[in-house]
Amino acid sequence: MKIKVIILSILISGFYFQPISAKEIATDTGIEFYGDTIKFTFDKCAVVEFNDSLSTSSIENFHTKISAANYDSLVRDMVAYKNKRNPDDWVFYQLIRKVAQHISPKEENYRRYTLYKWYLLNKCGYNASLNIAGDKLLLYAQCDETIYDIPFYKRDNKQYVCLNYHDYGHISMSTTKFIEIPAQAAEAVHSFSYQLTQLPAFKPEDYKEKSLEFGYNDMTYSFRIKVNAEVKKIFTNYPVADYQLYFNAPLSSGTYNSLIPQLRKNVKGMSTKNGVDYLMRFTRYALQYEPDEQNFGKEKRLSPEQTLLYEYSDCEDHAALFYYLVKEIYNLPMIVLEYPKHLTIAVKFDKPVGKPIIYNGKTYSVCEPTPQEHDLPLGGISEALSYTAYQIAYAYDPTSKK
Repeated sequence: MKIKVIILSILISGFYFQPISAKEIATDTGIEFYGDTIKFTFDKCAVVEFNDSLSTSSIENFHTKISAANYDSLVRDMVAYKNKRNPDDWVFYQLIRKVAQHISPKEENYRRYTLYKWYLLNKCGYNASLNIAGDKLLLYAQCDETIYDIPFYKRDNKQYVCLNYHDYGHISMSTTKFIEIPAQAAEAVHSFSYQLTQLPAFKPEDYKEKSLEFGYNDMTYSFRIKVNAEVKKIFTNYPVADYQLYFNAPLSSGTYNSLIPQLRKNVKGMSTKNGVDYLMRFTRYALQYEPDEQNFGKEKRLSPEQTLLYEYSDCEDHAALFYYLVKEIYNLPMIVLEYPKHLTIAVKFDKPVGKPIIYNGKTYSVCEPTPQEHDLPLGGISEALSYTAYQIAYAYDPTSKK
């Protein structure tokens, strides 16, 4: 009996410790991603450990190990998804974060999780680098856009912006000496963009109805639009960037189809000026105003969809939504007027209304989409702003190919 037990123990030990072939440990996994179930193949036993202190040599050693591991199928699957769905870079980065979390959970080993993101960004074609200082590991991506509230540095006339600064709260970038570790993959040649041209195809059940109401010409207009809280997740940690990135961000299909056709129907038969006036007052009065400091505790620019989703929004957000509606329904030239403490929109009509704004030899009429002390008509501007200097923060020309 003892001999049988010993033999059984040996067999069990052999079962647990004998080498496993690559075919046996390669596995398919499904990741839910904004309405899609994306299947990836990766080696579940090939997770590369990283418990060393941060240094150039320790990260190079990690990269050597992960390059030798069985991640080629995973990278091919991710690139294939990117080529098929064509997600914007910011959305694709959310997938990279989710895959890295699946393989190497952030809460278990933050440094390893960040190194996985760096590796996957590189292998999927992005020029991503690392900066290390003591116990700090910052992930950067080469980006050509103007970003305001996150660290950046320049090398070889190229700008690199930080993707994970939010994880640290605050770092004195001017007094901290960082060591840069550039991209380590031949594929890592593309810049990263924060521009959004499409939102994912969300599941219909993820939408909820929201009621909006405002008065126009002695009539009350009521709307029940669809909004999706998943949009908040997409814009989590999205930085403060140029206005054009926010103003030109799209609506998701569910929100678009619940609002835009109704607005088109309501302005049908109106003159262009009256239709724009209707959209101006919809934006001004159907949405509640509150400054960012009170609403979020900091500066936060919202896309048009976010403006519809959140209960409160400020002048920049009202301007972004109004710009989107005018562009979508009338496609008129517009300029964004930036005052020291206010942002508004001016629209080009065949003939200006009120005191015109002249820009590049063309006349524009102010259309105030944010609630004011007095009910301003089309072309009207508050008395305080009438004598305040402004600058053109962004100009939209429908005839431009840009």
